[in-house]
Amino acid sequence: MPTIEVFDNENIYVVYVDIVKTLKNSPDIELGVLQLLSYCFYEILDNVLTHSGKKTGTVLLHHEPSRSCIKLLVADDGMGIRESLSENEAYKNITEAEAIRQCLRNKVTDGKGMGFGLYSTSCLIKNAGVEMEVHSGRHLLRTDGEKEEVLDAPLWQGTIIYFELHTDREIDPNSILENRTDAEAEFNETFIDTSDLDELW
Repeated sequence: MPTIEVFDNENIYVVYVDIVKTLKNSPDIELGVLQLLSYCFYEILDNVLTHSGKKTGTVLLHHEPSRSCIKLLVADDGMGIRESLSENEAYKNITEAEAIRQCLRNKVTDGKGMGFGLYSTSCLIKNAGVEMEVHSGRHLLRTDGEKEEVLDAPLWQGTIIYFELHTDREIDPNSILENRTDAEAEFNETFIDTSDLDELW
């Protein structure tokens, strides 16, 4: 059964926690996948509110334990990636197709963020992904973590980030993120009940 949530500045954290907790309750999902997904997922939600020019976004989650698979989609109807990136002088004249390619690169930003969220997600896809799609305007980028193609697509006013993950991969989140953030500790602080651990000692 898919989960569908609408989020804004008021409830972004609640939506984030609800969806990650839903996944955490599934024993088939490897902890490393969940820790890195949790980090990337919040970054994608935050991107909508920071870069799209809109106050709300939508999340769809579908978990298929029988296929060891998570499908996640985050959408907005904002300004789109090209218009957002072009607010940075370095990307002022960028084409839509090139903007979609660049948004997955490290440190590419419109100036309102660090340019690490979608790059982190592309690293997750390389290590545990089936595929990822970024649809903005009239272009769609599709990647399996290795090969990448940009295609013409029907107009979507805004941005859609979609990805599908293997839940049974054993990965080390912090090394995948080049130790630039502690995804493991962030996840554990929020989602692991340490009182259970304390009782063991």
